This record gives sequence, structure tokens and C-alpha cells, in this order.
Amino acid sequence: MVPSRFVLYLTLVVLFQGMYSLKGQESYEEKLNGVDHNISMVFIEGGSFIMGSPKIQKGHFGDEGPQHEVNVSPFWMSKVEITWDLYSLFVSREWDQYQVDKSVDSEVSIDVDAVSGATTPYVEMSFGMGIDNYPAICMTQLAAIKFCEWLSAMTGHFYRLPTEAEWEYAARAGSSSAYSFGDNINVLGEYAWFEGNSNEKYQKVGTKKPNAWGLNDMHGNVAEWTLDQYVPSAYSKRKKGIENPQEVGDKVYPKVVRGGSWMDAPSRLRSAARRPSSKNWKKRDPQIPKSKWWHTDAPFVGFRIVRPKQIPSEGDQKKYWNYK
Repeated sequence: MVPSRFVLYLTLVVLFQGMYSLKGQESYEEKLNGVDHNISMVFIEGGSFIMGSPKIQKGHFGDEGPQHEVNVSPFWMSKVEITWDLYSLFVSREWDQYQVDKSVDSEVSIDVDAVSGATTPYVEMSFGMGIDNYPAICMTQLAAIKFCEWLSAMTGHFYRLPTEAEWEYAARAGSSSAYSFGDNINVLGEYAWFEGNSNEKYQKVGTKKPNAWGLNDMHGNVAEWTLDQYVPSAYSKRKKGIENPQEVGDKVYPKVVRGGSWMDAPSRLRSAARRPSSKNWKKRDPQIPKSKWWHTDAPFVGFRIVRPKQIPSEGDQKKYWNYK
């Protein structure tokens, strides 16, 4: 009897430890103190995939090749794009008083008072398209990065923008087709808001079908910032099986935007489609100097966030947040 009990005890211990180890690999809700808005974070298991698109794919551009194998480490990604409900808290900074107390479990040590905030825009940046549960738009990449730093300070969890490779890996959700659901654009409207069905405006997040990994609006609604500098020939310089690639650069333009938007044709919404940012996105900004926080001519650009499973060192965290 004793040996049997001992075996049972060991079995229970192993099962408990296994359940505990899986705890870090579950999707979760980032609950925000003092407000009703939570952030749904979806766990993305790491793995390898073929990045880019073949020349024979309809809509293919030269900057999407050559195709190459990429290995990506596990991370969480927000289920939908960051909405005005949340982004407005960053702009107004009225929520800063609810910063969580730091503890031994905190992944970041920064104080929210040390995080730069976006200036209030001189015009209403939703342009009347909607605010409640609609994607935030028109921010610069710098503003999106600083939102991530601010959110990290507020929650104690490390957040940043996705790299271009992470974004495409998550968008594909295990697929190798033009879109996560296949190549048939006749069903694109079931998964995405684009020029053919958007009624010339963005729509509420999460109202279309998610991809196979549970992420909504990876195709369309608003295009999304990544961390990478846009280098048209970047793929040609990569070795097979490259680990977590990122094109680091110190130029403000161009950076990589992914996913296509409510304004775009279907080809722009493909998983491999890349778009460079442009200084022309501030063309109508009358301020001198022009705002470093807002793109008055980019009502098609927003972002979503990631949290890597392997938390970077304090020094590396700052590199992501101070990325030029």
C-alpha cells in the first residue's frame, strides 16, 4: 500500500507541476485597475514558418521575397487592435494614478511618471468614424512604442510592438496561403474589413471571424505598426532558419506597416504584404515642427501589442521602448 500511495503522490506532483508549467502558456485578460477595459492576450506558441510570398501569388511584390524560413519564439499578442478606449487613456494620462505596485513578480521597474506622453491632437483624430471599441488610428510609430512603455509601467508586464516576423507568423496562423483562411478572396469579407465592404470607414474591432489562432482583424480594418525598419531587400540577406529577425534602423521613415486596412484592395491584406511608412502621412499637419506623435493623413494605421514569453533584461526593454 505504501509504494502505491507513493506512486500516486508522485503522479499527482507531476500532474500539478505540468499544469503549473502550462499556466504561462495560456491566453489571458490583462485587467486594468480603475477602468472597465481589459486587453485580451492570445498565446502564440513559438515555431518556424516560411516568411514572404512566392512570385506566382496574385498581388506579390518584390519586397516579399525571396521566401525564407524563420524561427519565432513564443509570445502573447493582443486579440484585437488597440482601441480608442485604451489609447485615449495614454493621451490624457488621467489613468496614471492606478499604476500597479511593483512586486517580485513585476517584469518592469519603470515608473509611469518617467514615460513620455503623446500631445493632444489639434484635430479629432477619429475623423468622426467612431471611438467606443473602434481601433485607434493616426499615431506615429513612436507614439505606439510609447504606449507600450506606458502600459508596461501601468501593469508591471512587459509590452512592445511586434516585429515584422512575429506579426506575419501570427497572421498566418499555420497557413502558407495568401490569407490565413486560404487563397479564395470571395470569403475575405468574412474575415476582414477592406475597401469592398467597409462603407469607407473603419469598423469596431473583433466583428469579423478570427484566424485559426484566435486573432481578429489581422487582415484589414486598420494596418498595424511593427518594430522593423522597412528595407525592401531585407529578405535576400537572411540565412535559412534565422532566429527572431528584426531590421533595426535609426531612420524615422520608412518603418514597416502590416495587414492592410479598410481603405485597401484585397492584395494589400495578404499575410505577406508589406507597406513602408511615409513622411507624407503628415502632409496636412500645419504645426511647425510637425507633430512626432500624430499622422494626420494616416487614418488607416493602428497597432496591436505583444508580450514575449522570455522577458528581456531591463537594458533590452529600454531598447524596444526607445527605438527611433
